[in-house]
Amino acid sequence: MPLFGAVFVVSRLGPNQLTVRKIESLGDGVWGDGGNLWITITGKRRAWSFRYKSPTTGKNREMGLGSCREVSLAEARQAASEARKLLRASVDPLEERRAREAEAERGRAKALTFAMVAEQYIKEQTPGWKDSRRAAVWTSSLERLAYPTLGDKPVAAIDTDDVLAVVRPIWTTINETADRVRGRIERILDYARSHGWREGENAARWRGHLANILPKPSAVSKVEHRPAVPWQDIRRVMTALGAAEGLGAKATRFACLTATRSGEVRGATWAEVDLKKKVWVLPPERTKMRKEHRVPLSAAALAVLAEVNPLAAGRDSYLFPGGRAARPLSDVALSKALHQAAGTKEVTVHGFRSTFRDWVAEATEYPREVAEMALAHAISSQVEAAYRRGDLFEKRTAMMEEWGQVATAAATAQRAAAE
Repeated sequence: MPLFGAVFVVSRLGPNQLTVRKIESLGDGVWGDGGNLWITITGKRRAWSFRYKSPTTGKNREMGLGSCREVSLAEARQAASEARKLLRASVDPLEERRAREAEAERGRAKALTFAMVAEQYIKEQTPGWKDSRRAAVWTSSLERLAYPTLGDKPVAAIDTDDVLAVVRPIWTTINETADRVRGRIERILDYARSHGWREGENAARWRGHLANILPKPSAVSKVEHRPAVPWQDIRRVMTALGAAEGLGAKATRFACLTATRSGEVRGATWAEVDLKKKVWVLPPERTKMRKEHRVPLSAAALAVLAEVNPLAAGRDSYLFPGGRAARPLSDVALSKALHQAAGTKEVTVHGFRSTFRDWVAEATEYPREVAEMALAHAISSQVEAAYRRGDLFEKRTAMMEEWGQVATAAATAQRAAAE
């Protein structure tokens, strides 16, 4: 039986040593057909290979030619013949094949447009995105702002001027949107590079690249705060909400009393609430900072939960269920309730967080970090973040109880008078 060490004297074998019938009768081993063509048989596996000494390095090499199920004896002999021609020209067949494959891959990359790669990127990333709407948001923004310029362009050919053509016209007018689109283009181009579909610098990279061309976002954009109810007027608005019918008004009151985000309130379930311990625990996947956030529940907040408790359909049901089964209340429901109670559309539910923060700063002696922890804000100082281990829960409990009394005192008094 021929051994691998003998393959490089294959030229001593005459060509066409094998036949189809003979191959079918062979057992396990490595068998030569002549002309550097070999068949390796291991159980049911049968594969062709071309074994030779590289004309460039002098090393022994083996180049697979495919399975016998896919490559016939005649086809294997033809492939071996072509490889021998390359050897006579002092060309390594394996290196030549790799070069052809690389060229073919480059050709495929040239056919991949930015839009095609973007769609594939979004499809692959969607399962890992927390917000199910994110894929639609990405697609919409790219279709509106990027695709008209980049959509049909080969992803391998996109350069800095192409990216600037997308973001420069809107950089100073709607900078937040422009920078968000730039970041999405950057990720897509990185994705393409990781797959070998483009080379070189990422044309959309900000640091060290576009930062040298465009003014920084903070220099051209103004921070716009969400319109908020003045804390001095919070009792009037909460009184109106307390008198209103519907879950939208109740959810809005709960958002105010807990100083949490609208989405966190709308997605809250009874499994997250411990009525005995008077705490609402938001899991990491439902918070902006991806960290668990404990919210102390004041007497006023617990009163809201008592109102909606009869609607509970189990631990996994929403505190404020929507009109359709197994769906939370819509953001519009909260906004509509607030606008009716406030008598204006110039305020937002998210603005309650600013209302709460202004009250803490202007009317209390609670430290800034206690208020920031209640809002679940990121700690801007890395040093402070490194040393702060707790969540100041006890201090926040007292603060939220006081906030509940401030926000509902007028409503409580009005109800008492009516009784």
